[in-house]
Amino acid sequence: MNSEFAFELGVCQWAERYWPPNGERERPVVVARQLGVKRRRWDTVVIECDPDGLAARANFGRERLDSNLLHVVRNAPAEWAWYRDALPHPGYPWRYVRESIHRADDRGILDTRTEGNRIHIRRKWPYPDWVERIVAIENKPDLTASAARALAPQLERDVALALADEVWVATADTGERVTPALFEGIPVEAGILTVDPDGRGASAVDATWQPRSLSVTDPGTRIVERPDGGNRDASAARFEYADPAWKEQKRLAIAERAYERGWRSYADSMRPDCRHFELDPTAAVARPYCQAKSCHQTQTECAGSCPAFEPEPPAWRQQGWPLDGGPGGTIKQLLADQRARQRPDQTPTE
Repeated sequence: MNSEFAFELGVCQWAERYWPPNGERERPVVVARQLGVKRRRWDTVVIECDPDGLAARANFGRERLDSNLLHVVRNAPAEWAWYRDALPHPGYPWRYVRESIHRADDRGILDTRTEGNRIHIRRKWPYPDWVERIVAIENKPDLTASAARALAPQLERDVALALADEVWVATADTGERVTPALFEGIPVEAGILTVDPDGRGASAVDATWQPRSLSVTDPGTRIVERPDGGNRDASAARFEYADPAWKEQKRLAIAERAYERGWRSYADSMRPDCRHFELDPTAAVARPYCQAKSCHQTQTECAGSCPAFEPEPPAWRQQGWPLDGGPGGTIKQLLADQRARQRPDQTPTE
């Protein structure tokens, strides 16, 4: 394994099977990668879910509900009502609410009818309280002193904002008795996971340092700007407060995106239709592997602009099982099926 991307996939696979570290699973989890808010993106996100709530979330389909759809389905009444009477003012023009109502109706997650020129709505199911906790993991397999210095300000922002319940750093096991990560300038509120990149099972990851639980229901502090004039710069940092209601909305939006994407969606931004692309199953998790470069390639490297890119021969795509549609199509379908198995089946109840 020779990339942070490949390391990240291994962490996601382990978290999906064995989270939490050094403990027994008490609730189901949904794992995704490369999610966050405007100013911050987390490498790995673990959503700890209420079992009954997660099962009820399946009624709303496998696609995410964006903030506009959430406003509609969370506030839709149990009995028919004009949408302006039923829904609180969204803070933006009502025409966008009407668009969201039509989208919800098209997806079959909201009942609508027209009386005169008025749209009346009624919920199909209550939107469940399915998110228990959100855990953010930053993946740094080679956590050198310079990498830790670059990472520390990001973790400090995560701790101050407290959008996630816990913040962790995952780093590769160096084989030393005490991991060097403990001596780096990482905020004490962040936990440290020591990962054996080629290990299997629950013991492949060890919680070297336990994190501090963050106050997600309290106002957060968003660090906007820091002094950058060196150690002698005594100028003040600029910050702003994050309202608990904003944090609640963002947490739910992140959870919805995680529910839809999972962590296997990387093939959507790579070129599995290249004849050199394959999934290497020899390590702890099947990772993309490039035969032309003899390495676990990154998403940036695996693109149509790659000089080694060669489309699959047409004859490959004309064969039957197991290459129906070509190896690239089969790989994407395999990853989609694996992602779907981590979500409950949709079992609507009227």
